[in-house]
Amino acid sequence: MNTLSQEKINEIRNSVNIVDVISSYIPLTPRGKNYFGVCPFHDDNNPSMSVSPSRQIYKCFSCGATGTVFKFIMDYENISFLEAVKKVADIGGVSVNIGKIKKKQTHTELHQIYDLSLKFYINNLNTPSGKEAREYLKKRNINEDIIKEFQIGLSLKQGALSKILIDKFKPDEVLKSGLVGKNDYGYYDLFYDRIMFPLYDLDGNPVAYSGRIYNREDNSKYFNTRETEIFKKGELIYNYHRAKDIARQKNQIIIMEGFMDVIRAYTIGIKNTIAMMGTAVTDAQAHLIKRMAKDIILCFDGDEAGAKATMSCLNELLKLGVTPKIVRLEDNLDPDEYIQKYGKEAFQRKIDNPISSMDFKLSYLKNGKDLTSPAGQAKYISEIITELNKIDDDILKDLTIKKICTEMNIDEDIIRKHLENTKQPKPKPKQVQTKVTTDKYEKAESALLYYMLKSPEVITMYNNKVTYIPNKEYRLLAREISSFYKNFGFINEADFIDYIECDEDLMNTINKINKQNTKEEYSNEEIEDYIKVIKDFNVKEEIKRLTNKMKNLTDPLDKAKIAEEIVSLKKECN
Repeated sequence: MNTLSQEKINEIRNSVNIVDVISSYIPLTPRGKNYFGVCPFHDDNNPSMSVSPSRQIYKCFSCGATGTVFKFIMDYENISFLEAVKKVADIGGVSVNIGKIKKKQTHTELHQIYDLSLKFYINNLNTPSGKEAREYLKKRNINEDIIKEFQIGLSLKQGALSKILIDKFKPDEVLKSGLVGKNDYGYYDLFYDRIMFPLYDLDGNPVAYSGRIYNREDNSKYFNTRETEIFKKGELIYNYHRAKDIARQKNQIIIMEGFMDVIRAYTIGIKNTIAMMGTAVTDAQAHLIKRMAKDIILCFDGDEAGAKATMSCLNELLKLGVTPKIVRLEDNLDPDEYIQKYGKEAFQRKIDNPISSMDFKLSYLKNGKDLTSPAGQAKYISEIITELNKIDDDILKDLTIKKICTEMNIDEDIIRKHLENTKQPKPKPKQVQTKVTTDKYEKAESALLYYMLKSPEVITMYNNKVTYIPNKEYRLLAREISSFYKNFGFINEADFIDYIECDEDLMNTINKINKQNTKEEYSNEEIEDYIKVIKDFNVKEEIKRLTNKMKNLTDPLDKAKIAEEIVSLKKECN
């Protein structure tokens, strides 16, 4: 539980307008009393998220996502409830002392192993044994501040870490960590004599390492932790936990390939940077990037592999309706090398003057083609037409056509005719797969809870007439709603959501009932009907229980007594 009173949380929430806050993350359009936008929490192509300024809540009619301004920021920025409260307090100008906020995390034994290993590696770098590694880092222009910021460490002689971990943790868990191996001679370190760069999950917990050689020859300059239970490459974005707030402030995020590029950018004060660690961007990563900032710049390595990676990442972002800009670096240099060779000002000019995604594609598609030959020209134009069909912006499409036709000396009508002939129908929006409720009993429970969140009258009817809700998740939510009303003497959906601190299980239930019910108004007759359906279910379940009990009885008097109870219960159902 948090240390803030419900009154303080309400004050903080009421200090801002939810429409103003959410519109700083996603575009909102007024429609009637509410505002609508494209929901960022599922693959939404049509504006299905409604934001109510009067109720101070949002609701997606497609995926059911619901909450207050705190819940929106929590899910959008992947932060804890208290972190979201602090952000809103800062926006609303409310003074609040929350103290040290603990990052949300699942602190497993593997996390503890990595916490200890990080302390071990950091300490090693600061000992006399770390002198050569410190000098190496200094030559690479990585100073003490950067070493501390990125928690760079050092693995020493073989067996140093494995002994510490095996003595403190379960051997099976240590072997799962990807830090220690085992052979016929015992346990051994997988990393030794390497400068250790920790890799973090989205919450800033160390979950892996990239170890670099610095004092010997080796086939692999970098050696990375294999995937584990807590380290999945497709879910990791390097430096996400540091860059997300700066990216939000600047409304710009710069995506690079490697962690050394990010670290180097930090040395010249460019901190709104993340890295994909050389892997193809996944759908999950693309969604996170989309939420970080509106201005997205891809600055990958300047070689052909970097161009290919840029194209791959660009196409993945375009699927989500995000059109990034591109920075290409000369001399096949990566950002780390470019900054060291040409300096801060030259790199900043590159960032300040990116090219459009379409200009990059035109340049990329020319590579390897003989544009002086008819065959090369035809292949180039065919590939350009495929890319043009992906563009939704009619103005950009028209300008690109004019540019190509001028460059290739081709009649515009030819391109436009080919475009029309190859035009693909737009894919239908992905439907959010949810369980379809057909059971009348569940429908009644869901509707009753929906109106309990909106009306003290319905809560009173529930308290007086419903003894038991069969569905466990609904039963728990009903209990919390009833408790809130008893404690505070009122019900307000926004206040209630903040009261439960966006409890994941309860919020999932709220999202579910909000998706199943959309009508705001109700009549007492409807509520009575829902209560009757629930009562009927309970009676029928009791009849089943008594019937089964009667089958196991041998005494005729006992059987007759239960039979009377069953008859009486059946009358209640009629």
